[in-house]
Amino acid sequence: MRLGVGLVAVAVLATAGCDVTEADAWSDWTVTVYYTPVESYHDGPRETVHGCSDLACTDSDAELGTLPTDFIEAVRDEGTGRITSGEHAGAYLNWSYDTGFWLDSQPRDAAGEVLRPFQSAAADDLTPGLRLRLTDCGVLNTADPDTCAKFQAVEWSIAEGFAPSLGGARHLDLYIGEETSENFTESPDYVFFLGATLAPLS
Repeated sequence: MRLGVGLVAVAVLATAGCDVTEADAWSDWTVTVYYTPVESYHDGPRETVHGCSDLACTDSDAELGTLPTDFIEAVRDEGTGRITSGEHAGAYLNWSYDTGFWLDSQPRDAAGEVLRPFQSAAADDLTPGLRLRLTDCGVLNTADPDTCAKFQAVEWSIAEGFAPSLGGARHLDLYIGEETSENFTESPDYVFFLGATLAPLS
Protein backbone atom coordinates (compact mmCIF):
# COMPACT_ATOMS: atom_id res chain seq x y z
CA MET A 1 0.00 0.00 0.00
CA ARG A 2 1.63 3.16 -1.17
CA LEU A 3 1.89 6.15 1.19
CA GLY A 4 4.10 9.20 0.79
CA VAL A 5 5.90 10.68 3.78
CA GLY A 6 4.09 13.98 3.22
CA LEU A 7 0.71 12.31 3.74
CA VAL A 8 1.90 10.71 6.97
CA ALA A 9 2.86 14.16 8.24
CA VAL A 10 -0.55 15.60 7.31
CA ALA A 11 -2.39 12.75 9.04
CA VAL A 12 -0.33 13.13 12.23
CA LEU A 13 -0.61 16.91 12.35
CA ALA A 14 -4.35 16.73 11.86
CA THR A 15 -4.79 14.84 15.13
CA ALA A 16 -1.81 15.82 17.26
CA GLY A 17 -2.78 17.41 20.55
CA CYS A 18 -6.51 16.89 20.03
CA ASP A 19 -8.97 14.80 22.01
CA VAL A 20 -10.93 12.77 19.46
CA THR A 21 -14.60 12.48 20.48
CA GLU A 22 -17.33 10.30 19.02
CA ALA A 23 -18.80 13.38 17.35
CA ASP A 24 -15.69 14.28 15.35
CA ALA A 25 -14.10 10.84 14.90
CA TRP A 26 -15.35 10.55 11.31
CA SER A 27 -14.05 13.90 10.04
CA ASP A 28 -10.62 15.09 8.92
CA TRP A 29 -9.40 11.79 7.41
CA THR A 30 -6.56 11.35 4.96
CA VAL A 31 -7.66 8.95 2.20
CA THR A 32 -5.24 7.26 -0.21
CA VAL A 33 -5.60 4.44 -2.73
CA TYR A 34 -3.81 1.20 -3.58
CA TYR A 35 -3.98 -1.04 -6.65
CA THR A 36 -2.74 -4.23 -8.30
CA PRO A 37 0.27 -3.69 -10.59
CA VAL A 38 0.26 -5.70 -13.84
CA GLU A 39 3.60 -7.04 -15.07
CA SER A 40 3.05 -6.15 -18.74
CA TYR A 41 3.12 -2.44 -17.87
CA HIS A 42 6.62 -2.77 -16.37
CA ASP A 43 10.01 -3.42 -17.91
CA GLY A 44 13.70 -3.09 -17.17
CA PRO A 45 16.15 -5.55 -15.62
CA ARG A 46 14.70 -8.81 -14.36
CA GLU A 47 15.18 -10.48 -11.00
CA THR A 48 14.31 -13.97 -9.80
CA VAL A 49 11.74 -13.96 -7.00
CA HIS A 50 11.59 -16.65 -4.32
CA GLY A 51 8.79 -17.36 -1.86
CA CYS A 52 5.81 -19.63 -1.26
CA SER A 53 4.43 -21.37 -4.33
CA ASP A 54 0.96 -21.83 -2.78
CA LEU A 55 -1.22 -20.61 0.09
CA ALA A 56 -0.15 -23.55 2.27
CA CYS A 57 3.48 -22.50 1.76
CA THR A 58 4.77 -26.03 1.41
CA ASP A 59 8.02 -24.57 0.03
CA SER A 60 8.95 -21.12 1.32
CA ASP A 61 11.93 -20.77 -1.05
CA ALA A 62 10.32 -21.83 -4.33
CA GLU A 63 11.27 -19.95 -7.50
CA LEU A 64 8.25 -17.83 -8.42
CA GLY A 65 9.53 -16.34 -11.67
CA THR A 66 11.99 -13.90 -13.15
CA LEU A 67 10.21 -10.55 -13.23
CA PRO A 68 10.94 -6.86 -13.93
CA THR A 69 12.48 -5.18 -10.90
CA ASP A 70 10.07 -2.23 -11.05
CA PHE A 71 7.13 -4.66 -11.03
CA ILE A 72 8.59 -6.45 -7.98
CA GLU A 73 9.01 -3.12 -6.20
CA ALA A 74 5.44 -2.14 -7.07
CA VAL A 75 4.20 -5.43 -5.58
CA ARG A 76 6.09 -4.66 -2.37
CA ASP A 77 4.48 -1.21 -2.29
CA GLU A 78 0.93 -2.30 -3.12
CA GLY A 79 0.81 -5.83 -1.69
CA THR A 80 -0.14 -7.74 -4.84
CA GLY A 81 0.52 -7.87 -8.60
CA ARG A 82 -0.60 -9.91 -11.61
CA ILE A 83 2.04 -11.88 -13.52
CA THR A 84 1.67 -11.89 -17.32
CA SER A 85 4.74 -13.85 -18.50
CA GLY A 86 6.34 -17.24 -17.96
CA GLU A 87 4.88 -20.38 -16.44
CA HIS A 88 2.97 -18.43 -13.79
CA ALA A 89 1.23 -16.05 -16.21
CA GLY A 90 -2.22 -15.22 -14.87
CA ALA A 91 -1.26 -15.88 -11.25
CA TYR A 92 -0.91 -13.17 -8.61
CA LEU A 93 2.34 -12.42 -6.84
CA ASN A 94 1.28 -11.34 -3.36
CA TRP A 95 3.48 -9.89 -0.64
CA SER A 96 3.22 -9.08 3.05
CA TYR A 97 5.84 -7.85 5.49
CA ASP A 98 5.59 -10.96 7.69
CA THR A 99 5.25 -13.65 4.98
CA GLY A 100 7.22 -12.36 2.02
CA PHE A 101 6.12 -13.32 -1.51
CA TRP A 102 3.62 -16.02 -2.42
CA LEU A 103 1.74 -17.11 -5.55
CA ASP A 104 -2.04 -17.06 -5.53
CA SER A 105 -5.05 -17.28 -7.81
CA GLN A 106 -6.44 -14.03 -6.37
CA PRO A 107 -5.14 -10.65 -5.23
CA ARG A 108 -5.23 -10.80 -1.43
CA ASP A 109 -4.48 -8.58 1.51
CA ALA A 110 -2.09 -9.51 4.32
CA ALA A 111 -4.99 -11.10 6.24
CA GLY A 112 -5.72 -13.47 3.33
CA GLU A 113 -8.93 -11.79 2.19
CA VAL A 114 -9.59 -11.37 -1.55
CA LEU A 115 -9.32 -7.74 -2.59
CA ARG A 116 -12.46 -6.31 -4.26
CA PRO A 117 -12.10 -3.19 -6.44
CA PHE A 118 -14.02 -0.22 -5.04
CA GLN A 119 -15.02 -2.30 -2.00
CA SER A 120 -11.92 -3.29 -0.01
CA ALA A 121 -10.30 -0.78 2.32
CA ALA A 122 -7.65 -0.68 5.04
CA ALA A 123 -7.25 1.38 8.21
CA ASP A 124 -5.36 0.91 11.47
CA ASP A 125 -8.01 2.21 13.84
CA LEU A 126 -11.21 0.79 12.31
CA THR A 127 -12.60 -2.69 12.96
CA PRO A 128 -12.25 -5.24 10.11
CA GLY A 129 -15.66 -5.81 8.54
CA LEU A 130 -16.87 -2.27 9.19
CA ARG A 131 -18.72 -0.83 6.19
CA LEU A 132 -18.60 2.88 5.47
CA ARG A 133 -19.08 5.58 2.86
CA LEU A 134 -17.03 8.60 1.92
CA THR A 135 -19.48 11.47 2.45
CA ASP A 136 -17.19 14.48 1.92
CA CYS A 137 -14.04 14.25 -0.18
CA GLY A 138 -12.34 17.26 1.37
CA VAL A 139 -9.43 18.46 -0.79
CA LEU A 140 -8.45 16.25 -3.76
CA ASN A 141 -5.22 16.18 -5.75
CA THR A 142 -7.15 16.03 -9.04
CA ALA A 143 -9.27 18.47 -10.99
CA ASP A 144 -11.43 15.71 -12.50
CA PRO A 145 -15.02 16.66 -11.58
CA ASP A 146 -16.27 13.04 -11.50
CA THR A 147 -13.66 11.55 -9.18
CA CYS A 148 -15.25 12.49 -5.87
CA ALA A 149 -18.69 11.23 -6.91
CA LYS A 150 -17.21 7.91 -8.06
CA PHE A 151 -15.63 7.25 -4.66
CA GLN A 152 -18.73 8.42 -2.78
CA ALA A 153 -21.10 6.18 -4.76
CA VAL A 154 -19.88 2.86 -3.29
CA GLU A 155 -19.69 1.14 0.10
CA TRP A 156 -16.21 0.37 1.42
CA SER A 157 -15.45 -2.51 3.80
CA ILE A 158 -12.45 -2.50 6.14
CA ALA A 159 -10.43 -5.63 5.44
CA GLU A 160 -7.11 -5.06 7.23
CA GLY A 161 -4.69 -2.63 8.81
CA PHE A 162 -1.50 -1.22 7.35
CA ALA A 163 1.94 -2.75 7.39
CA PRO A 164 3.84 -1.42 10.43
CA SER A 165 4.85 2.27 10.17
CA LEU A 166 2.70 2.96 7.08
CA GLY A 167 -0.71 3.77 8.53
CA GLY A 168 -1.53 6.11 11.37
CA ALA A 169 -4.50 7.87 12.88
CA ARG A 170 -7.40 8.73 10.57
CA HIS A 171 -5.83 7.25 7.46
CA LEU A 172 -8.02 5.20 5.11
CA ASP A 173 -6.64 3.31 2.09
CA LEU A 174 -9.05 2.30 -0.70
CA TYR A 175 -8.44 -0.53 -3.21
CA ILE A 176 -9.15 0.52 -6.82
CA GLY A 177 -8.32 -2.65 -8.76
CA GLU A 178 -5.77 -3.52 -11.44
CA GLU A 179 -3.38 -1.22 -13.21
CA THR A 180 -4.74 -0.44 -16.69
CA SER A 181 -1.88 1.48 -18.35
CA GLU A 182 1.78 2.40 -18.00
CA ASN A 183 0.70 5.81 -16.71
CA PHE A 184 -1.85 4.43 -14.26
CA THR A 185 -0.63 6.56 -11.35
CA GLU A 186 -1.54 9.64 -13.41
CA SER A 187 -5.17 8.53 -13.85
CA PRO A 188 -8.07 10.23 -11.97
CA ASP A 189 -8.58 7.10 -9.83
CA TYR A 190 -5.07 7.34 -8.41
CA VAL A 191 -6.00 10.07 -5.98
CA PHE A 192 -5.73 11.19 -2.39
CA PHE A 193 -8.15 13.18 -0.26
CA LEU A 194 -7.22 15.46 2.65
CA GLY A 195 -9.78 16.43 5.28
CA ALA A 196 -12.32 13.84 4.11
CA THR A 197 -15.40 12.80 6.10
CA LEU A 198 -16.59 9.19 6.51
CA ALA A 199 -19.91 7.70 7.61
CA PRO A 200 -20.15 4.20 9.16
CA LEU A 201 -23.01 1.99 7.98
CA SER A 202 -25.05 -0.19 10.31
